[in-house]
Amino acid sequence: MKKTILAILPVLLIASAFQLSTTHKNKPAFIVTPDVKNRIDATLKRFTDSGKTAGVSALIFEKGKEVYFNAFGYADREANKPMDRNTLVRIFSMTKPVTGVALMTLYDKGAFQLDDPLSKYCPEFTDMKVYKGVDASGNLILEPAKRPITIRDITRHTAGFAGTDIPALADLVKKANYMAPTNTLSEMAKKLASLPLQFHPGDQWAYGPSVDVQAYLVEKLSGKPFDQYVKETILDPLKMTNTRYVIPENDRGRFAALYNRSDAGVLTRVPDEQANSFNTKDWALKPGGFGLTATLDDYMKFAQMLVNKGQLGKVRILKTETVKLMSTNHLSDTITQRLWLPSKGRVGFGIDFAVRTQPPANKEENNGVVGEFFWDGAASTVFWVDPTNNLTAVLFTQLVPFDKVKLHKSFRDAVYGEFQP
Repeated sequence: MKKTILAILPVLLIASAFQLSTTHKNKPAFIVTPDVKNRIDATLKRFTDSGKTAGVSALIFEKGKEVYFNAFGYADREANKPMDRNTLVRIFSMTKPVTGVALMTLYDKGAFQLDDPLSKYCPEFTDMKVYKGVDASGNLILEPAKRPITIRDITRHTAGFAGTDIPALADLVKKANYMAPTNTLSEMAKKLASLPLQFHPGDQWAYGPSVDVQAYLVEKLSGKPFDQYVKETILDPLKMTNTRYVIPENDRGRFAALYNRSDAGVLTRVPDEQANSFNTKDWALKPGGFGLTATLDDYMKFAQMLVNKGQLGKVRILKTETVKLMSTNHLSDTITQRLWLPSKGRVGFGIDFAVRTQPPANKEENNGVVGEFFWDGAASTVFWVDPTNNLTAVLFTQLVPFDKVKLHKSFRDAVYGEFQP
């Protein structure tokens, strides 16, 4: 028996080696193969053909190479202008990661530490009070914050800034009108700091004006207007020449229309005077949380810088370890109240990015790879960075309310294939 095994051992080894070699050869070098491209095409085309959105475009890079681009439908349906590579869109909250990178360039210079009190640099936020309720006469009951707001809090949405879901605070927020476009960032910060906090810093995750406060902090630390600092530090070095708050007159023909989809599924154009008002006038407010417009290629440069650990070509924007810090979950398990963040999948939150911490639990959940970081915008745009596969994806459309048609879920499934439990 022993002799028989010894006799056939070379044959088994050769067969095993052949199988390994064959398996390796058959393994696709890229996720986005020709079949996957066809699947993405069919998926995106279905959304425009069915009238779920007017126009959509997507760009994917893998291992430093463009592996997918296409556009379907209209940037301006009424003018019969197709969605294309040069279409300018409102990226809304996809402005936030740009702001985060701007702030962290100052971190790289040693200008602050994440656990520094915000009030160390922005004294408006000293001795904050926290809403506890109202008394029998309807007066606010406040208590001192258990600890100061830190810079880490404003990078992960745990600062506790007042929102509109508590009626007593909603009235104050409305009166303060801190996000009025006529406010400078300094005026915005003063008005915001005058309001009570909704919860103690670090207790909950709640989306709000934290990233606008980051923009104010950038101004304070750099001594430059926020938009100027972003242009000089990120946009110009990365040659993101189409990314700006104000679209000049000669480029407005490329500006996509914004569409609203009713509960009945009817697409109507948001009036231009409403949709374009922020980006066709040079307002005093240059927010950190929204407001930029961009093209697919511009935002892809930003995403490629991130997947390349802070560098694009010969241009370094951030230190490698700083990108790692930004794309690491900063939410402890004690922060159990997370508003709608769980709807993004099984994620935590880093510095201005959601960070996937676990694989999808089921096929209904947004698809993705553990370690990816991403964010999206109110008009249903999205991007993600997948370091495991060296893949970056940017999807543009101009559709409100935010992604009720599940475009992001379908796009992710088209890229990665449907989740298999």
